[in-house]
Parts: sequence; C-alpha cells; structure tokens
Amino acid sequence: MPELSVTEIAESLRFWCGLLGFRVAYDCPAARFAFLARGAVQVMLCERNGRWDTGGMQRPFGRGINLQIMVERLASILEGLEALGWPLFEAPREAWYRTGDRMSGQREFLVQDPDSYLLRFAERLDDAA
Repeated sequence: MPELSVTEIAESLRFWCGLLGFRVAYDCPAARFAFLARGAVQVMLCERNGRWDTGGMQRPFGRGINLQIMVERLASILEGLEALGWPLFEAPREAWYRTGDRMSGQREFLVQDPDSYLLRFAERLDDAA
C-alpha cells in the first residue's frame, strides 16, 4: 500500500476523508501519521519530516505516477468534489483495456490531492468481447 509524504496532514485528511470518503483506521498524531481505508483500499499519509526524502520535494508531488483507486461507485466522490469546487485533472470517461480475448472497461476520472498527487478513481464496467 502506498505511503504519501504530505505537506500538512490536517489538510490532507480533510481532502481524503471529507471529500473522498476514506476513514482513519489508525493514526499517530505525535508522528503526524494516519492510516486510511475506504473499503478494500488502504493508503498511509505522513507529514513530511525529511526522513525518507530521496531528493528535493516540490509540487507536484508524485511526478510520473498516478494511483488507481477502484471503487464501487464514482458518483458520491464526484458529487463531493463538485460541491466544494475541487477541480478535476481529467473529467470522467470510459476507458477500455484488452485483457486476453476480452475488453475490460472502467469509468474513471483523475483528481489531484492538496499536494498534487495524481489519483485515478475508477469503477468497473461490464466486460465486452
């Protein structure tokens, strides 16, 4: 599971829990750390302390990667983001990928968290031949 270094844990928790529907499964306020869960998805957040920095940290954090997070339904997440005017990096769309002799589909959108980590939320669509 990923552990993201964040600039401000309180701001990140407002985003991840308040907007995206994650819950704090475990936290250690003294270490400015939180273990979050949303269904089967787990992510850890830790306020930057320099301990594991392998180089200079500047926004956007996580350059070159996106974290795909599978959810049952995108609607509630999209509604929460829209209600607060949080911008999407990429609007919802259908994406189809070949898996053997079938096509697997998902509806997905991308959003950046307060530190600009790129998150791709997706819900499964029925497979096609």
